[in-house]
Amino acid sequence: MRNLNYNHLRYFWAVAHESNLTRAALRLHVSQSALSVQIRKLEHQVGHPLFERVGRKLLLTEAGQIALDYADTVFKAGDELLSTLQDRPLANRQVLRVGALTTLSRNFQLEFLRPLVGRADVELVVRSGTLRDLLAQLEIHAVDVVLANCAAPRDARSSLRNHLLNQQPVSLVGRRRRRTQRKFRFPEDLRTEPVLLPSLDSEIRLAFDRVLELAAIRPIILADVDDMAMLRLLARERDAITLVPPVVVRDELDSGLLVEYCRIPEVVESFYAIVKKRRFPHQLLGTLLGAARNAA
Repeated sequence: MRNLNYNHLRYFWAVAHESNLTRAALRLHVSQSALSVQIRKLEHQVGHPLFERVGRKLLLTEAGQIALDYADTVFKAGDELLSTLQDRPLANRQVLRVGALTTLSRNFQLEFLRPLVGRADVELVVRSGTLRDLLAQLEIHAVDVVLANCAAPRDARSSLRNHLLNQQPVSLVGRRRRRTQRKFRFPEDLRTEPVLLPSLDSEIRLAFDRVLELAAIRPIILADVDDMAMLRLLARERDAITLVPPVVVRDELDSGLLVEYCRIPEVVESFYAIVKKRRFPHQLLGTLLGAARNAA
């Protein structure tokens, strides 16, 4: 097998970071045609296309993203050599890019990522966004996995895969009730007690609404919130009952700041890791999915 041509790799590396052939050619002081020839030679050598053109943009293929990760490592090595000789050593780390739904429990995210947190050889890049935006990033390999509390829509042509990581019960929580108050009764007390709820975009909110509809109860809604972190803060600050998975307010329950009034029967929140089917599986992602399966 022929040795890798690192000059070709550097040209590819520049184009990948610029996402534009013209800018990369200017940066490298070569013509666009010469740059295109070098990229094609590298693609021929590795045996896979590294870019696909979408309109005027050059997007990395799966093989291209893997090649870029290795190229980053290769060209960082030169910097590390100089830094080491100057007594400024740098760590050589693998990168995992994680997209997380904005509304997703931070506690759940931490539990999923915990096997990699603190590892000196791993760099975690975590980005938040809407499901639509994150899935678009997943399609072009800008993130390696999307964490969400709903499955990605699929059809016969979809390359996305949903991994169900866990299912958590959903509860009504609030401040500790005074001794003079009687025990909370579900669902009857929701006729008169105000509640804080997740927004209608949430699957647990829709399931909760169905339960109350069957009981002919119309709740007094103080707020509906699409951010679990904000819902957690409101639960701590307001004398109202809050619908939330206990994992979201675990610290408050452990400290006694909040108590669990009841669990809602037949209502659960599901947590998913959404990945794109890959020919070259990401080793760090495999570590996290394996740990999640063992913990379930």
